[in-house]
Amino acid sequence: MRSIKENVQINGKGGRRPVTDNLLHTLVDRIISGQIAEGSTLPNEAELKEYYGVSRTALRECMQHLVAQGIVRSRTRAGTVVLPREQWNYLDPIVLDAMMRHPKDDRFYRSLIDARLVLEPAAAEAAAQNASTREIMAIAEAFDEMASAHSLYTDAWSQADLRFHAAIINASGNWVFKQFITAIGAALLASFRITNRASQSHEQALDVHRAVLDAIRMRDAKKARLSMEALVNGARVELAAALGDGKGNVPIIPVNPLPDATAVSE
Repeated sequence: MRSIKENVQINGKGGRRPVTDNLLHTLVDRIISGQIAEGSTLPNEAELKEYYGVSRTALRECMQHLVAQGIVRSRTRAGTVVLPREQWNYLDPIVLDAMMRHPKDDRFYRSLIDARLVLEPAAAEAAAQNASTREIMAIAEAFDEMASAHSLYTDAWSQADLRFHAAIINASGNWVFKQFITAIGAALLASFRITNRASQSHEQALDVHRAVLDAIRMRDAKKARLSMEALVNGARVELAAALGDGKGNVPIIPVNPLPDATAVSE
């Protein structure tokens, strides 16, 4: 067995971040990236506690979070095992953060599109029926910001795009829809940054968004639903193109490495 300290390096300046900002984020990052494979057993508690210099209580709080999010299962004698990704809670902010840095699993973004196709057309339809004048103005303002971006390749466009969709969901008056955008806002922004790279043109992208806005303004619920369906289905095509061309890759933020998952006592 290799020593835990042979496999781990401390922060460049020798400092140690709080366990919730270091160990938890690093463990999640390594699991999501595949460096620690599903079914692997993590280093034991004594090794992790010794290296990080944290209390047993702090370390167990970290593990409790991983267990709560369905990432690991911890049992006496059997150790802490990484569960299949089908059991992970992708809506956990820390998990989402790691997923956006490691978009190797196309299923994450494809599942996001599937969820959008269920919720957003319904939200647009409800917005056409229920939105107040102020809420429609918020949608229009986000659209104007998209137009002012002049390019799909700027973060200003992606941020405005997110505000556009969030404003429509907010205008729906449905609290479940609102929880959806709150939970996956960061992931949605990441997906926009990917799909926008594969969009045909700034003008065409504006046209499909304008169709949704105009339908909501006209209180045409059916057209609002159909226009949003067309918009999200277009995003599905763009996503497939972006991921197929390798444009979905984003820079991976370096994190402090942990001991190899196989470096455990027998």
